[in-house]
Amino acid sequence: MEGVREGDVVHVHYTGKLQEGEVFDSSQEKEPLQLKVGEGKIIPGFEQALIGMQPGEKKTFDLPPEEAFGDRKDELVHVIERKQVPPDLKLEVGMQLALEAQGQEPIPAQVVDLSETTVTLDTNHPLAGKALTFEIDVVDIER
Repeated sequence: MEGVREGDVVHVHYTGKLQEGEVFDSSQEKEPLQLKVGEGKIIPGFEQALIGMQPGEKKTFDLPPEEAFGDRKDELVHVIERKQVPPDLKLEVGMQLALEAQGQEPIPAQVVDLSETTVTLDTNHPLAGKALTFEIDVVDIER
């Protein structure tokens, strides 16, 4: 059988780890991830690592930030006036928010700093700037 190629629907179990070994996501206790190779709905390095793999084949690989969630960008950290936040919203550093703009998808943001007058929000992906390690196991290929 030919290995995974662009256009295939692949069922894959995975475990994603940070360089320090901390697991940030895994499908091991769930159904395998199902994706169509080439649609670009997952990080590029993960999709590329699947090419040529066979059902039952396992692989471990490292991805630099640029092949994963990209580098952190300072321009994605925003300082806003505290009065722009609804007064009943009790903010804490580390809190995740969804910023909404009219007619657009919500943008995830993390509160990274608070003062009496300002709130600092980081809209970088939480894994931006991090090198990642994945362990993958191809369960099935649909053509």
